[in-house]
Amino acid sequence: MKTILISTGILLLLSTVALAQSENSYIRNGNILYKENKFKDAEIDYRKSIEHSKNPVKGQYNLGNSLYKQNTYDEAAKSYMNAFQQMKNATAEQKAAALHNLGNSMLKSEKYAESIDAYKQALRLNPKDEDTRYNLSYAMQKMQQQQQQQQKNDKNKDKNDKNKEDQQNNQQNNDQQQQDDQQEQKQPRQQISKQDAERMLQALNNDEQRTIDKLKKQKAKPVQVQVEKDW
Repeated sequence: MKTILISTGILLLLSTVALAQSENSYIRNGNILYKENKFKDAEIDYRKSIEHSKNPVKGQYNLGNSLYKQNTYDEAAKSYMNAFQQMKNATAEQKAAALHNLGNSMLKSEKYAESIDAYKQALRLNPKDEDTRYNLSYAMQKMQQQQQQQQKNDKNKDKNDKNKEDQQNNQQNNDQQQQDDQQEQKQPRQQISKQDAERMLQALNNDEQRTIDKLKKQKAKPVQVQVEKDW
């Protein structure tokens, strides 16, 4: 029984050593490619190192670096976060470095609130890091500018919505006015009674008769003729 246990222990030890050697070899090769600016190739090796490691802090951290160089900032942020969460035995400076890079990735993605939070955590771990302090200040300025631009956009949107509403109201008023005008044109003229019509006709006849009588009187009146004077 003891022999079996010892043999099993040796096999486990050998497999662990082989696993570690495989992880380290991928990381070393990835680092060489990274220095040659072959970031995609380095990414492949770093991912392989993670597959061969039980606690792939180095692989996750370096993977984040290679992804950052390829401008895939959201993926880089995930790698830095994974590295930070697995840093059980790391120093405060090492943890702060992961958070600093996490903040940089968030900053590049214009996620300013998240980047500010990462920088603040990094400074708690390493208060003397001036690079992190500078980046924190820069991220706060960018977030302020973003908020001001958002407020400006909201005001312009409200103004445009108000103008659009006014135009719609004016159009509705114009449409209603046209409908009212058309309705007035369609309404029948007011009808008068027969008695009123007879009275109006009689009044017109009376006026006409008075006019005729007046003309007759004027014709009957003698015309005075100017007489010439004798010399």
